[in-house]
Amino acid sequence: MDPIWAIGLMTGTVLDGNIDVALLRTDGENVERFGAYTLAPYPQSIRTLLEESLAQARKWNFEGPEPTIFAEAEDALTRAQSAAVLDLIKQAGLSPDDIGIIGFHGQSVLHRAPKPERIGATRQLGDGALMHELTGIKVAYDFRSADVRAGGQGAPLAALYHQALLRMIDATDGKTAVLNLGGVANVTWWDGADHLVAFDAGPANAPINDFVKGLGLGDMDADGQMALRGTVDEARLETLLTHPYLTAPYPKSLDRFDFLSTMADGLGAEDGAATLTGFTTGAVGKALDLLPQRPERLIVCGGGRHNPAIMAMLGPRAGVEAIPAEAVGWRGDATEAECFAFLAVRVLRGLPISFPTTTGAPHPLTGGILAA
Repeated sequence: MDPIWAIGLMTGTVLDGNIDVALLRTDGENVERFGAYTLAPYPQSIRTLLEESLAQARKWNFEGPEPTIFAEAEDALTRAQSAAVLDLIKQAGLSPDDIGIIGFHGQSVLHRAPKPERIGATRQLGDGALMHELTGIKVAYDFRSADVRAGGQGAPLAALYHQALLRMIDATDGKTAVLNLGGVANVTWWDGADHLVAFDAGPANAPINDFVKGLGLGDMDADGQMALRGTVDEARLETLLTHPYLTAPYPKSLDRFDFLSTMADGLGAEDGAATLTGFTTGAVGKALDLLPQRPERLIVCGGGRHNPAIMAMLGPRAGVEAIPAEAVGWRGDATEAECFAFLAVRVLRGLPISFPTTTGAPHPLTGGILAA
């Protein structure tokens, strides 16, 4: 198959109020080139709706009928993201006919990892059939459910795209890994041949953001200023880093609420932010210890790379050189959206999107639903 233009969409669990929209030209195996990218802000009404959906999802916890708010939120976010797609196509000087497929991740509202006694569960809000109707473009969506039904973790799904990016820069010796810092942190390692590993390392921005919000000091620790002024509570951090998840073997995955801002209870704003940042970066170090080969360098994608405190602590606390995605010519803010453009092309081609060493799927699995 020749490369085609695909559009990827992503909205993270940190609910920063933006839709990530990215164009990518790919055949689902290699990246030919990056296209236009934008952050399309949600109106406050949808942001509020999504925040309430996440809150109700936690109470629901996959028991009984879904909260009725899901249908309202799903319709609203699908319409908003469809409009964002059409806007980006126009800005790029293209038409909908030029786009082969849209990769529509939707909004994750709840994710439950599997246990030996039960399969996992996952729910992303997003109506792919409605998006196809509104845009006239094929849509791949619901990327995680087939993997979860088969006994996989349903996450992380970025490994194949990270592999393609590593191939672009000839990072094929296992000494370079990819770290994505969203609400949750996930790491991807590739030996340059057939061994691809990915798993959720621990929390990233979510507990820090929630801690700052809980104090009424904004939506995040902007520029890491609170953490940079604070002092890590080393005794508390040492205890936090004994959490069994951090040394559990992969495959493994997290919900954004599996690690909470209550880890910093009783600390002041600056020391609390510093301690949570220390935990995020220390957890990454624990994750790197689990890999078949400990990488010497991390290429960091996602919103967390904008936090100078996180980037500064990764060196000493994770024991690795950490550089932002832009240092190697990638687009760190666009990576997750690009990933779902890439995966959408694989869905279109019937290629696997998850593997035993990435999600714990029993065998390489195709996934996603195609609305065409």
